[in-house]
Amino acid sequence: MLFFRTLKLGVKSLWLHPLRSLLTVLGIFIGVASVIWLLAISEGISREAQRQIESLGADTIMIRSVKPPSEKMAVAGVTPYGLTREEFDMLVSTIPTITSAIPIREIRRQFQYQQRTVDGRLVGCTPEYADITRLTVDRGHFISDAENFNTANVCVLAARLAERLFPFEEPIGKRVYLPENQNYYLVVGVLKHRNASAAIGGSMEAQDFSNDMYIPIRTLQQRIGDIVVRRSAGTFEGEMLQLNQITVRVNHVDNVRSTAAIIENALAHHDSMQDVAVVVPLELLEQARTTRLMFMVFMGLVAAISLLVGGIGIMNIMLATVTERTREIGIRRALGAKQAHIISQFLVEAAVLSVVGGVTGILAGIFCRPAVVMARQFASKHYPEVMNSLPEVVRNLTPSIVLASIPIAFFISIAIGVVFGLFPAIRAAKMNPIEALRHE
Repeated sequence: MLFFRTLKLGVKSLWLHPLRSLLTVLGIFIGVASVIWLLAISEGISREAQRQIESLGADTIMIRSVKPPSEKMAVAGVTPYGLTREEFDMLVSTIPTITSAIPIREIRRQFQYQQRTVDGRLVGCTPEYADITRLTVDRGHFISDAENFNTANVCVLAARLAERLFPFEEPIGKRVYLPENQNYYLVVGVLKHRNASAAIGGSMEAQDFSNDMYIPIRTLQQRIGDIVVRRSAGTFEGEMLQLNQITVRVNHVDNVRSTAAIIENALAHHDSMQDVAVVVPLELLEQARTTRLMFMVFMGLVAAISLLVGGIGIMNIMLATVTERTREIGIRRALGAKQAHIISQFLVEAAVLSVVGGVTGILAGIFCRPAVVMARQFASKHYPEVMNSLPEVVRNLTPSIVLASIPIAFFISIAIGVVFGLFPAIRAAKMNPIEALRHE
């Protein structure tokens, strides 16, 4: 009963100064909302990064050819570097934990149909490539084993490339011309659109699949070969590259690291040339999870500082309130109120301010996801160039509220209100009643 009477008195006291109370609550409101928003945004960014890494496959290892530094390239003539088909056969035949492997060759080429020409990426691959890179066939079919074995002149087009080469026609059954090699390729399939993959740290470059044309890798070897030559000012230089990448799948996630170590040892002779890199998505995933925890702790500290500022605001206001109500405190003490009653009165007022700020901050925090999505849609509609210049992780950002942040932020806000309200309450309780009554 006494508590409710104290609570009612505290609310009435705060209501006498609504603007001052509102500004005090605002500090806690911003602090609580900041905790929920910052943790939700950091969780959303982290999940997007992890999703991209997981799309590479936790049980896969990628061995990529890397163009060596210019000082290791020949000044004139053809410089061979990177992975070879012989090394591909060696890895597959000698490492028992490898269940499947895909050789990949990529070349920049022009694609032509009638008067339309598009620059894109020619990818030589096997039928398993579509599965491992999450490509989905829209019409027709992807490259088959028979087409690869027979070195057939067939191709599969990415959705965007098909739209640009065949804006008014059905591409299936038509032939795409490669002027640099003077070859025609029969279109047997068209893929659904696939978003570009973002660069991941320093290990993986961003990949844009929109202008890709896929052909059997044996066809690419036979029709185009391994040598790319550039002629300029009477000199010629070139490079010989057999495979851009080998993607291997391991029989169990636990064997990924040991298999990667075996591959690195087997390809150690490339160290002097620095032309091969082994990328393990599992390590990237674990690194991303560790980074996520560090990021969330950092964001939590930033939000905690804003809560601390809110607590200081409460103490400041409560000290001013104690000064204003000195005579009231003296009257209460003269009528028999004990120090505990004075302390509880001011603590209740501080707690009420904290609770109101915490509850409104939680309500604002819950609207984090729809607010960010609406802001993103607005920016995409009115400022498309700015949005396109942002990293994909930011463009696709969807906050994910960390449920634990809600009760944690709420109880911390109450604790801060009580802690910062305790000093003014004790100061009020220790006032001399006679001096308090004399206060003007």
